[in-house]
Amino acid sequence: MIPKGENILHGIPAAPGIQIGKAYLYLRDIERVKEEKIIDVEEAIENLLFALEKSKKELKKIFNLAVDKLGSKRAAIFEAQIMILDDPILIQKIIERIKTEKKSSDFIVHDEISKYQKMMIDSNERYMTERSQDIEDIKNRIIRNIRRKKWVSRITDGAIIVAESISPADAVLFNRVNAKGYVTDFGGLTSHAAIVARSLDIPAVLGASEATININTGDDLIVDGFNGLVVINPTNEQLEYFNEKIKKLSEFDEELAKVKELPAETIDKHKVKLMGNLDFINELEVLINNGAEGIGLIRTEQLFDGLDEFPDEDQQFDIFKHIAESMYPHEIVIRTFDIGGDKVLPFDVKEDNPFLGWRGVRFLLDNLQLLKPQIKAILRAAVTKNVKMMVPMITSIKEVRRVKEIVNECREELEIEGKDCCNKSDFGIMIEVPSAVYIADDLSKEVGFFSIGTNDLIQYTLAVDRGNEIVSSLYQEFHPSIIRSLKKVIDDGKANGIEVSICGEMAGDPIAVPILVGLGIDSLSVSSYSLPRIKKIIRGIEFNIAKKLADKCLKLETEEEIQELVKKFYKNHFYDDVSQIFEDLNDNNGTD
Repeated sequence: MIPKGENILHGIPAAPGIQIGKAYLYLRDIERVKEEKIIDVEEAIENLLFALEKSKKELKKIFNLAVDKLGSKRAAIFEAQIMILDDPILIQKIIERIKTEKKSSDFIVHDEISKYQKMMIDSNERYMTERSQDIEDIKNRIIRNIRRKKWVSRITDGAIIVAESISPADAVLFNRVNAKGYVTDFGGLTSHAAIVARSLDIPAVLGASEATININTGDDLIVDGFNGLVVINPTNEQLEYFNEKIKKLSEFDEELAKVKELPAETIDKHKVKLMGNLDFINELEVLINNGAEGIGLIRTEQLFDGLDEFPDEDQQFDIFKHIAESMYPHEIVIRTFDIGGDKVLPFDVKEDNPFLGWRGVRFLLDNLQLLKPQIKAILRAAVTKNVKMMVPMITSIKEVRRVKEIVNECREELEIEGKDCCNKSDFGIMIEVPSAVYIADDLSKEVGFFSIGTNDLIQYTLAVDRGNEIVSSLYQEFHPSIIRSLKKVIDDGKANGIEVSICGEMAGDPIAVPILVGLGIDSLSVSSYSLPRIKKIIRGIEFNIAKKLADKCLKLETEEEIQELVKKFYKNHFYDDVSQIFEDLNDNNGTD
């Protein structure tokens, strides 16, 4: 149990890992502007154009660094920023205002770009609010270059960065000074800072309120990205605890290397298919190297995120074909675009509550011009016989039957067009909302497989936005209602002869795995990082004992009781000398 103390801050565990080091308080220079009249308009415009060009050069340099560190898909963040600097409408608007209002270029830039930020913040969508921070970075960059100011980095090499927020550019540049971890006042799981931190394998705790107030440059820090904890100037007892935890992690990594090529089966030979989740194409090689038995979730909206518009049928077919051939004979599961909620819609639509609005299958059924080309691309790629398709956010039988009709229409159209396609492809759905849980028996008679999306299922069942730091502690994957929901879906699926998988973050949680195995799940799909760890756990337990554990959990009344029972399970029944590591990774109860 983590030693208690008033020196512990809580935040969102945005990127896994543990680091101990010195803090560097990064207070970004905010360029202050005031409304000033000018005499020389031409000089002001010349300064603006100089600043735009200088800013583009800086961002292109950062982009090249990002491609090297993150891959081209994730580096597209910076291409989008460069595009803003090339936006002729924005630039012309700023120039016209300088001419007509005869005010300084830095003031006009600040005022005009701030309008865009306000619209994003006023949308009340977390994703858009976080993206407004990217715009803030561009605005400050332009103003700094108008004033011919040089950015001077005084960041200590190998420090843990503490900031109010971190822009994508910050994150990449911090990597040049070997940043060991990130701690921020603001930010959530969908922020670019979180994405970049996970890509660079740097522990990050975001949304740790008032971190910049409580932490000073030079303070000793411990960042626990597994549990979302930051320890300021730790005691000897706390240091001893986390050093031991780091040692166990290192030992565990050595153990993991031994199981990559072995099957994911329990001691008593119960097989669990262990697959990987794919967000970006450059993760494909990592999944293969880490022993994935296929891909259980391809997030297509992420895969094509770097494009300016939705890809056409042929573009999607090329990507899906490449993935299918790379993973053959293992199967891949392609999820149709999951748009809306925390993912920005491609059209100018404002919703008061986007999570309960126009998203998932609802959006797709209203936009067949996007859905049908994607279905056709999947059907064409499925000629390799290892491709499955699934649809997100299903709430009714009616939605399933309509999608099946569209799939048949697409197949007929492809045959008329003379394009090779799979005559019969496996069609499945995601179980993500309570309504789908309650009618799982009926749904299982309509589809070929279920994939449980625990991220949204927990969020909708408990009415908790997991990206909201105010209520994030209420997001409980071990809530009795969640365990019982999983049991019902698994049992209904098996009763009707279909495979049931879990592709949400719960599948990659070491504490959850014994319960999921005991509930009888057929397949788990996890991040590339988690694959060896989860396989190690599966190979270290007995199915019969895990089943008894799950049966007991189904009768318990609180999340705390379930967690405590699983910890006892590891202590008493896990046949491996590093079993304590799983208890440690999720042991944050001692800090409350």
